[in-house]
Amino acid sequence: MVLLVNKQSKFPLNSRIKIIIRGAVQGVGFRPFIYKLASGFHLTGYVSNSCFGVLIEAEGSKEILNEFIIRIEQDKPDLAQICGMEFNFLDAVGYQNFEIRESENTSVKTAFIMPDIVVCNDCLKEMFNPTNRRYLYPFINCINCGPRFSIIESLPYDRNNTSMKKFVMCGDCYEEYMNPSDRRFHAQPIACKNCGPHVELWNIHGEKIYEKEKAISKSCELIRDGKIVTLKGLGGYQLLVDARNDEAVRKLRFRKQREEKPFALMFPSISMIQELVEVSILEKRLLLSSESPIVLLKKKIEIDNILLCDSIAPDNPYLGVMLPYTPLHHLIMRKLNFPIVATSGNIAEEPMCINEVEALIKLGTIADYFLVHNRTIARHVDDSIVRIFNDRQMVLRRARGYAPFPVQIKSGTDRSKSDIVKIAVGGHFKNTVALNKDENIFISQHIGDLSTSSAYDSFSESVKDLSSIYDCTAELIIHDSHPEYLSTKYALGQNVQTISVQHHLAHVASCKAENQVAGKVLGISWDGTGYGLDGNIWGSEFFLLDDNKFSHVGQFRNFTLPGGDKSAKESRRALLGILYEMYGDEIFTKWKEIIGNRFNEKEIIILKQVLEKDFNTHRTSSAGRLFDAVSSLLGISQISKYEGQSAMKLEFVADKNESAEYSFRILGENIFICDWQPIIEGIMEDIAAGENNSKMSAKYHNTLARVIQNLCELIGEEKVLLSGGCFQNIFLLSRTINLLNSSGFRVYTHQKVPTNDGGISLGQIAACHLEYESFDIVQYKEKKIFIEV
Repeated sequence: MVLLVNKQSKFPLNSRIKIIIRGAVQGVGFRPFIYKLASGFHLTGYVSNSCFGVLIEAEGSKEILNEFIIRIEQDKPDLAQICGMEFNFLDAVGYQNFEIRESENTSVKTAFIMPDIVVCNDCLKEMFNPTNRRYLYPFINCINCGPRFSIIESLPYDRNNTSMKKFVMCGDCYEEYMNPSDRRFHAQPIACKNCGPHVELWNIHGEKIYEKEKAISKSCELIRDGKIVTLKGLGGYQLLVDARNDEAVRKLRFRKQREEKPFALMFPSISMIQELVEVSILEKRLLLSSESPIVLLKKKIEIDNILLCDSIAPDNPYLGVMLPYTPLHHLIMRKLNFPIVATSGNIAEEPMCINEVEALIKLGTIADYFLVHNRTIARHVDDSIVRIFNDRQMVLRRARGYAPFPVQIKSGTDRSKSDIVKIAVGGHFKNTVALNKDENIFISQHIGDLSTSSAYDSFSESVKDLSSIYDCTAELIIHDSHPEYLSTKYALGQNVQTISVQHHLAHVASCKAENQVAGKVLGISWDGTGYGLDGNIWGSEFFLLDDNKFSHVGQFRNFTLPGGDKSAKESRRALLGILYEMYGDEIFTKWKEIIGNRFNEKEIIILKQVLEKDFNTHRTSSAGRLFDAVSSLLGISQISKYEGQSAMKLEFVADKNESAEYSFRILGENIFICDWQPIIEGIMEDIAAGENNSKMSAKYHNTLARVIQNLCELIGEEKVLLSGGCFQNIFLLSRTINLLNSSGFRVYTHQKVPTNDGGISLGQIAACHLEYESFDIVQYKEKKIFIEV
């Protein structure tokens, strides 16, 4: 079926060119762009979407066709990303016009799916123009903006392959859709008040109270009155509440079971954001970008607390802020004109709700009202979280605006693994999954922690979703080496070949792949937990790796964590394990005062037995747990209310102007071992001398950066990769990079892929072909390094 025809041609049809364009070229106005460009050159032929991207055939003179190719790359739509363009010249067949044809649906699906795009300024002007037919319409969009990934059900990206297929275009919308000079020419989600989705306000029983404009107005009144309104947004439900109202925010915390973890905020304008937080030029650009993520910004020292209550982000110098990114958000924020909490609509540790039935069941005890709409959400897509570091983006949660854009890598040298379809199922925390086809790795949106049945169901659906949307079946499933991870059990339960990749090796391989670093590198992975090659819990690992093999070359001295998984939440247990490693049973006598301030008598009796009998304990090299231990030792945090809280509090108190360090020791046997005991002893001496926490925290961070520098110098590899959750710590990361740069190392960090476990799935695919093999390292005797303070 022909969708549009241009019948004019002035040039002799003496040549035909066939062009295949791969990349992000669907959902960005690429076909209308090609139509207009070809029409301007008076070419004949056609353009269509295909499962691999865009297919073009054009006829005209050879000179004009060559210019046509150049202009495609030069003038392509701003949102388009061309990753490959193949063309060949053929004999003319005598096309009489240039057409936009219906999409082909017969080939292998490799086209990139566009992320959801923030509403554009042109649509906003129309939405707030009383004379426009889409005045105050909350689902306005055009070829340059609107839903993509959250509505697509299959490739190619056409309306009948999206959740918009049930909305039949009215005459006016269809006319715009077919008009090459219109901004909505072939905009697949095109809609208006007469033919598109609409909103309704429900009570907690699912009964409609208001609809359309009245529903939005009433929702804003309810938010002003301190009510919790659940909004069905772009990629899932959000919980909205007045950020100025401390009682309302505390009510949300209580109902959502979220004691202290910071809430994300939505502001009506960039100017209001600038009143409360420091905003650099790059941060402002990021807030206003087409991705429109949550951006972590530093609070101003003196701010007007009238605009925000204290319970938004307790004991945290940063705020996570964003601007409205959908028309519906803009309508709400225009009416409110004050900041609101806009947090994921879920129960703690579960994925976002995406349909009305699920939302009423799970959020009915949290929300007071529901503002819903009747456009189906194809998959949950949470808000991305990003910060600016060293003038570059640092994505901490990769979802809306970024997923599912692929990372492109070179095929591995092991051809038995590089030519097959692979799926990586990630880790247990901050889970993502990834699909490898050819040289593209498509990474899913953020899924979350796999600690509940709902989260596991969402994970397994995401695996199926990636396979379905690209119409492929995995021939190899790659999983973490931890035998108890649910993602591991899922992989082993499929009737497909599997392979495990060690957790921290996946971290550094992810950084290597993202930065497209070839050859030999030193990868450093510091985080809270990961199953080691020796069966212990690792978390401070140094790897030498190249494109074929890897070797484990360094870590921290191990210590015992008492109480299993509880030790990840209770930093005091990490401290107890550290002190027991140093002093044995003496800690219950000589150091009784330190322990007694952190545990009651009953807990001490139980933990003493646990350590002495080595029952329900783990040996660990975890840098994350070392951070926890120091946070407990300084009296900053004994129990974390959310992941990483104790370490974050330790970072936040550090004096950025302090340059002193503690002593440490590096031992060399089969691998380099950094002994942390001199660090802990130095801190204890400072505590006894009455030193303040700001200085001690800074000295501790400075020392760990120096540890990395010294180990890098001992190992002697120029290219250094930094990955793992500990490198979300900006103090540690900046000090480490500065020291390594000063020593002549080339340092690589994550940018568009999370340094935390959200990047594990990418690394699993990138490392699945690596073989363990010892590298030749200069022979050394035991080395003792003392840094004088």
